[in-house]
Amino acid sequence: MIYTQNLEGCYSSALPREALNDLPTADALARFRTAFHEGQLAPLALVEQTSDIAPLAQIAQRFAHFEDILILGIGGSSLGGKTLYALSTQAKPRLHFLDNIDPTTFTSTFQKIDVRKTGIVAISKSGSTAETLMQLLAAIQRMGHTNPDNFIVITEPTDNPLRQIALKHKWLCLDHPTDVGGRYSCFSVVGAFPALLAGLDPLAFRKGAQAVLHHHLTRDFPPALQGAALGVALGKPLSVMMPYSDQLDFLSQWYCQLWAESLGKDGHGTTPIRALGAVDQHSQLQLYLDGPKDKFITVLTLPWEGQGDRIEVSILPEFQGKTMGDLFAAEQRATCETLISHGCPTRLITLEKLDEYHLGGLMMHFMIETILASYLLNVDAFNQPAVEEGKRLARRYMAA
Repeated sequence: MIYTQNLEGCYSSALPREALNDLPTADALARFRTAFHEGQLAPLALVEQTSDIAPLAQIAQRFAHFEDILILGIGGSSLGGKTLYALSTQAKPRLHFLDNIDPTTFTSTFQKIDVRKTGIVAISKSGSTAETLMQLLAAIQRMGHTNPDNFIVITEPTDNPLRQIALKHKWLCLDHPTDVGGRYSCFSVVGAFPALLAGLDPLAFRKGAQAVLHHHLTRDFPPALQGAALGVALGKPLSVMMPYSDQLDFLSQWYCQLWAESLGKDGHGTTPIRALGAVDQHSQLQLYLDGPKDKFITVLTLPWEGQGDRIEVSILPEFQGKTMGDLFAAEQRATCETLISHGCPTRLITLEKLDEYHLGGLMMHFMIETILASYLLNVDAFNQPAVEEGKRLARRYMAA
C-alpha cells in the first residue's frame, strides 16, 4: 500500500477491538462496491481517466509564460488544487488561490503582481457561486481588460452566470463534471488543471488514487473501512487531523471540508480540527493531553530522519551531527506516544514519501473513509442542504 495505518493507539478497555464487530461494516463495504460498479460514485471513477490530461496540458501551456496565475474559487473549487500546489517547486508561474472575499487580501494580492503578466482561472461548479463571481468582476476591473488570452473558466455545461460571462468575452470554458460535487472534485479538471499549471503530474496523482481505490474494491476490511468504523465506534465529537509536514497543511483544510460537509447532517457528524506538527505541539497539544478526552486524533507522518541541514557547529553539542529532519522525526514519534499514554485515541498514518502519487492515494483514502462513514451513520455524503439557507439570505441582503 501507498501508506500504512496503525490503529493500535485507539483501542482500550473502553473500546476493545471486538467493538467494531458490532457495526455493519460488511454491509457498508458491499454497498460501497455496488455503488461504484453501478456508476454511482463518479468522483472516484475519475481516477480511471487518462485521455483528458494531454488536452489540458496543451491548454495549460497558454498560461506558461505568465509570472502569476490567480485561481478564483471557494471550498472544493480551491482546496483540492491548493493541496496539490503545496508539492510544487516551480518558480513561475506562481499560483495564488484567492478563495475568500476579504477585500484586504484581494487588494494586497493585486498590489504584488503585474497584471500584464497575470492569468485568471475562475472555478465554480454551479457557475453561480456569489463569492467567485464577485472575485471575477473585481479581477476584471483590476486587470483593465477581458482579453481571452488571460482568462479561463471551469464550470458545468449549463446556462449559468459564469459561463455566460465566458461566452460573452470569448474566454475558454472547461467543463466541470455535472455529477461530481466540489468537495469531491480533486481528481477532475478542478485538480488536474492547477496541477499542470504548477508543473505537477496529475496522472501520477490519479494513479496513486487508483491504487488505493482498487485495494478497497478487492480486499477484506481495508484501511478506510477500519478508519470509518473506528471513528463511529469511538463516538468522539471532534476529529483532529495533524500532519507532520508543512506541505500537508492544506490537506487538513481539504479534509475539514470533506468530513464536515459530508457527514454533518441530521444531528450526526464530528467536528474536524486542523492541526500541524510540530507547530501545534506548542498550542493545541496541552488541551489534547490534559483536557477532555473528546477527540479522535489522526497523525500523518513521513520518514524525516536525515533530511535537512546537518548541524556541524558545536555551539549546542546535543544538536551537533543531527539534522532538522532528525528533530522532526523525534517529535512526531514523541507526540504520538505521549497522546496514547494519556488515553487519547490516536491513529498513525505513515507515507513512505510525499509526491503526487502518494498524495493522490492519501486523498482517495479519506474520500472512501468519508463515504463509508456516511453509510454507517445513514446520511447522504453528497448533499449539503443546510448551507443553502445562508446563501439565499446573503443574496437577499446584497439585493437590498
